[in-house]
Amino acid sequence: MSVETHLSEVRFDSLDMAPALLQGIEAAGFVYCTPVQALSLPEALLGRDIAGQAQTGTGKTAAFLLAAMNWLLTKPAHDKRRREQPRAVILAPTRELAIQIGRDAEVLGRFSGLSTGVVFGGADYDGQRSMLEEGVDILIATPGRMIDYFKQKVFSLGSVDVLVLDEADRMFDLGFISDVRYLMRRMPKPYKRLNMLFSATLSYRVAELAYEHMNNPLEVEIEPDRKTVERIRQVVYFTAVADKVSLLLGLLAREQFKRTILFVNTKRAGEEVAAYLRGNQINGALISGDVPQHKRIRLLEKFSSGELPVLVATDVAARGLHIPDVSHVINFDLPTDPEDYVHRIGRTARAGAEGDAISFACEAYSYHLPDIEEYIGHKIEGVSPESGLLVEPNPPVWREKKSHPGGGRDKPRRGRRNRNQRLYRGRAAKGRPGGKRD
Repeated sequence: MSVETHLSEVRFDSLDMAPALLQGIEAAGFVYCTPVQALSLPEALLGRDIAGQAQTGTGKTAAFLLAAMNWLLTKPAHDKRRREQPRAVILAPTRELAIQIGRDAEVLGRFSGLSTGVVFGGADYDGQRSMLEEGVDILIATPGRMIDYFKQKVFSLGSVDVLVLDEADRMFDLGFISDVRYLMRRMPKPYKRLNMLFSATLSYRVAELAYEHMNNPLEVEIEPDRKTVERIRQVVYFTAVADKVSLLLGLLAREQFKRTILFVNTKRAGEEVAAYLRGNQINGALISGDVPQHKRIRLLEKFSSGELPVLVATDVAARGLHIPDVSHVINFDLPTDPEDYVHRIGRTARAGAEGDAISFACEAYSYHLPDIEEYIGHKIEGVSPESGLLVEPNPPVWREKKSHPGGGRDKPRRGRRNRNQRLYRGRAAKGRPGGKRD
């Protein structure tokens, strides 16, 4: 394996894959396999189940997509397969990861003739339902929305030839594993399908899941999470809570970061940081768990294209996102879990590249630093910000002002809340129950 290029010496065109897939690989510009692809693809192409330890950014998505597509192209479908029965199911823990897998499937399978559909919560309920009713070959989904449609009998799992479970450990963390087991038990028996599972760690609970729902899988281990930090330049600034915004503005002004993800621990902190960025003429936006899906997708597209240089994120974005060319990760708040630190900074230095991770250790979160350093196996260079690096911030702007025709002050809407207030005042005036007594 070449350390410099992060690639193996195995060429894709040396693998026994369908010509349509090799054409898609060539069009995507891929020549050599990554280590996880070199170890898992040859076995999966032969029909061997795979249980792999690999993080995002190692090429595992292409590995299981190519293996799944090749299986569908080279093996006949079930004789009694109906239109609404997918042949391959790929389960992902988050909407962002499901969408990214769908995009990768379109690139790699563009010449295959296989149809792909993505199902996730928070958007386009009727559109996704119609897509399932029309039928797809490959269904990529988050567990909750998929079960919703399944219980409505929108589609059936009786003809599944390939099952992929991506980021299995995250399924446990997010409480989805019961849903995953529910779906697996309604598919054909494990020995009747090709099964692939990938996880950041092959813990006991993940191994138990693989044993129950897979057919003697081959275990593949590629670069455990904590090792990836070796390619990332890390530094921690010791600063007071009151100076964190000033330090952030100073760094953004001095370094001219190209594409930066800024992590916070809470939505409230994210809203405040985003407001300060807005107030200081820095183009940034917040992505958190309750941002509507259509807006979240739009923000990620803008960030990926470079139109949005700073993305403020809670840990909902720490896993499952593959955004190329992220130059810097800033931990505005040090995470409370050492694993989250690795997942966060892993958004940079993707696919063998290098990157920078900057963390702020304030009085609120600095006591988590020793646990993080123990987990990654080395000390992080610590510095105190020089006075010239602290920039006096302009006041935060909490929401963008919209101009209204005719100018003037916005009038409050006479909605349900105002109506209820009027009813309350009416009851009080008439001495009815619920009114205010003298």
